[in-house]
Amino acid sequence: MTELSDAVSYDLDGEVAVVHLDDGKANAINHEVVDALTEAIGRAETDAGALVVVGRDGRFSAGFDLSIMTAGPDQAMPLLKAGAELGIRIYTAQVPVLMACTGHALAMGAILLMVADTRIGTAGSFKLGMNEVAIGMPVPAFAVEIARDRLSKNHFVPAIQHAHIYDPDGAVAAGYLDQVAEPGAAEATAVEHARHLATTLRPGAFRMTRQLARGDVAENLRHALARDLETFTVES
Repeated sequence: MTELSDAVSYDLDGEVAVVHLDDGKANAINHEVVDALTEAIGRAETDAGALVVVGRDGRFSAGFDLSIMTAGPDQAMPLLKAGAELGIRIYTAQVPVLMACTGHALAMGAILLMVADTRIGTAGSFKLGMNEVAIGMPVPAFAVEIARDRLSKNHFVPAIQHAHIYDPDGAVAAGYLDQVAEPGAAEATAVEHARHLATTLRPGAFRMTRQLARGDVAENLRHALARDLETFTVES
């Protein structure tokens, strides 16, 4: 196992790269975490046939580090840019990316679910969704566009405009998750599915189809991020 940061470790399990995100707290997304996850994706594209990102028990990610996001535009905007670029990097990764959502996933944590290929949740009293509007932040344009691509049409308005928060089963219906595993089983379920993908998909065909399936949306995400960098604000 390789420690990429204090909160991110990387391990190769046969054809599957497994990344653990665990800061001992809420798994907030800061620059160090973004850099480590970005490095992990690059390693997985070289080493493995699929990548699994696993949260800590009870917490997948609470989203961006609010101490940075509320410190002012000079602090918030670089982190917003870095997080969005990480999301696009996952969305366009050259190997399948799976998320083992081990608990709560809010804001940027929910965005990480939306950009992945397959999302395995954990049964329990967990909260998943985009709570930005309820805490005084507009949903970034890049997040709106990825939600438009990945969430159920019937859930788009409540999820994005109304800050509706889902339990794991509701998150499946909305499109944040693909399935819910029993407590303690999300990682093993995700790794098993990743191993299946790694051993059955042809890498060249996957990469070509990835571009065809996601290239246009990824370009829209980049344009949306450019708008965010011009207009994004946080309520005081």
